[in-house]
Amino acid sequence: MRRNMGTADRSIRAAVGIAAVVLALLAGSATAPGIVLWIVAALKLGTAAVGFCPIYAALRLSTIGGFHRQGTRV
Repeated sequence: MRRNMGTADRSIRAAVGIAAVVLALLAGSATAPGIVLWIVAALKLGTAAVGFCPIYAALRLSTIGGFHRQGTRV
């Protein structure tokens, strides 16, 4: 897996992941909204930690050095 997320993108995802953890705890971990928030938190924190987004890869996008398509010449 080659990184396809820039620093700003990773920071935003980490902040959203942390917020989702807090909201999941407030909503109750075993409730339906709590479970959805745990899933969102895991996805956001996981992608932020590794710097790779599978959706970006499928769309051939990258936010390293700005938002652009991978493999295109300018």
